[in-house]
Amino acid sequence: MMVEEKVAADRREYPYFTEEHELFRATIQRFCRDEIAGHAKDWEEAHAYPRELFKKAADLGLFGIRIAPEWGGSEMDWWASAAAYDALRYTDFPSLNIGLMVQADLTIPLIDKLGRADQKREFLKPAVLGDRIAALGISEPECGSDVAAMRTWAREVGDELAISGQKLWITNGAIADFIVLAARTSKSRHRGISLILFPTDVKGFSVGGRIGKVGHVASDTAHLFFDDCRIPKRYLLGRRNRGFYYLMEHLQGERLATSLLVLSFMDRSLELAIEYGKQRMVFGRHVLDNQVWRHKLAEHRTSVEAARWLVYRALDLVNRGRPAVEEVTMAKLFTSDLAQRVAYDCMQIFGGFGYTTEYPIGRIWRDLRLYTIGAGTSEIMKEILMPPSERRARRRDTPRR
Repeated sequence: MMVEEKVAADRREYPYFTEEHELFRATIQRFCRDEIAGHAKDWEEAHAYPRELFKKAADLGLFGIRIAPEWGGSEMDWWASAAAYDALRYTDFPSLNIGLMVQADLTIPLIDKLGRADQKREFLKPAVLGDRIAALGISEPECGSDVAAMRTWAREVGDELAISGQKLWITNGAIADFIVLAARTSKSRHRGISLILFPTDVKGFSVGGRIGKVGHVASDTAHLFFDDCRIPKRYLLGRRNRGFYYLMEHLQGERLATSLLVLSFMDRSLELAIEYGKQRMVFGRHVLDNQVWRHKLAEHRTSVEAARWLVYRALDLVNRGRPAVEEVTMAKLFTSDLAQRVAYDCMQIFGGFGYTTEYPIGRIWRDLRLYTIGAGTSEIMKEILMPPSERRARRRDTPRR
C-alpha cells in the first residue's frame, strides 16, 4: 500500500466522517489527480491557471458545501469541508487551492449569512455555481491586521454609493467578477465600516497589476483602485456600519479553513518525502534507511497528528455553533508555524531536487510560508490568546491619541 493510500485509509477512521463525506473526498481527489496535478508545473511557470477551473470545482460542489440547495449548494457541514480540503492536497498546486478557498470560505459564507434574497440571486448563486469569481477586499497599503484603520470610503450619493480608495493583497482580485468589499461609511473607527457587494465591471475600478510574490506565483494577488465608483445602494451587505463586527466573526471561518488547508499540505509533504526517501539512494542505501531521517519524520508525523486534533476540536465546536475563538486561533497559530518546519525537512529529503521546480515539494515549501502572515499573523494570533487580564492591562498602559 502506498503511503498516501494508507494515510487516506487512516483518515476514514475519524468518527466524524460519514460515507457521504468519503464519497465527496474521493471525487475531489480524482479531480485533483486527473485534471490539475499534471498541469501544475506548467501553470506555475505561466503564473496563471485557467479560469474554467472554478467552474469545474463548482460542478463538484466545492463552493456550496454548507449552502442551501435553493442557492445551488448541498447543505452539508464543516466535516464535508474538512474532507474537501484533505483531498485538495492532491492538486500539488497551492496557488490554486488558495483561490478556491477565497471563493468557498472567505466570500460565499458572508453573502449567505448577510445577504437578502435578491443579493443571493445576483451574487451568491452564480458564485456557488462557479459562474462568477469572487474576492474579499479588506487589506489596504496601510491597513492589514488593523482592519479598523481602513481608508477606502463609500459615500451615499442619492440612491448610489460612491467608492474611492484602494485595496492591496487581494487574492482573486485580478480575475474577480465581484468583490465583497469593506469600506468606511462613517468616521467612527470600529462602527464606521460596512460591507458592500461590488461588481468589477463598474467605471472607475481598475487593477494595478499583479503583485510579484515569493510564493503562490500562479495566484493573482492584486492591487485594486476605486476612483469614484458608483454602484446601487442596494448592494450594501448587511447593516450599515456593522462591517467590522461581521468581519471579526467571519475571520473565525477563514482561519479554520486556512488551518485545514495548511494541515492538508503538511500531510502531502510527508507523503512525498516518505515516498522519495524510499527511492533515493545515498552512499549505497536509501535515505530512509538512515535513523536520523526515520526519527525526524516520526517526530513530524506525531506533531501533524497533534495539529489535526487541535484543528478538529475547533472544527467540531464551529460545526455545532459553539464559541471557538480561542480554539480556532490556536489551530491557526499551531498549524501555520508547524508547517514551516515540516515542509523544510520534507524538502531537505529531496536534496538538490527539492530546490528545483521539478517536484511539487518545492512549491509546497515555498507557498506554506504565507500562512504565518495571511488570515492574521502568528503575532496577532498570540495577542488574541493573551489571558483577558493581560489584555486589559495592556490597553490601560497604551497611550490614548
